[in-house]
Amino acid sequence: MNPLNFKVFTAKTEDQLPEVAKAILKELPLDATVALEGPMGSGKTTLVASLARELGVEAGQVSSPTFAIVNEYLTADGHTIYHFDLYRLESAAEVADMGFEEYIDSDALCLIEWPDRADMLLPDNCYTITISVNPDGSRQFTLTGPC
Repeated sequence: MNPLNFKVFTAKTEDQLPEVAKAILKELPLDATVALEGPMGSGKTTLVASLARELGVEAGQVSSPTFAIVNEYLTADGHTIYHFDLYRLESAAEVADMGFEEYIDSDALCLIEWPDRADMLLPDNCYTITISVNPDGSRQFTLTGPC
């Protein structure tokens, strides 16, 4: 990955997430694969909800796919978003068995929580958003990629 290819966005409150989501979406193609990294509770699903809302997914439709592993959302202009939560999976083999590569090879925006479970299956052109929680509770979102 080119270490110079990164952008940093900050949200002091959750109310600022729509602006962060708009800025991030300006940097991503609609068929991007995006690895979301950050500690438990850092706001990965909340960021996905903001990204989806900015693309016209109805409020309240985005939820954590912890038990379903993947949720599918349809944007206002008919594009598909796949939202993965790989936390419960223990190996890349389990990820592969769910048909992960077919999702990634689609023309959909793929947003992946806990991407370390799928390391070897992520495409070379994957983007990464790393979420850091600052001492004051604000969030820093560092977008890097594509790899």
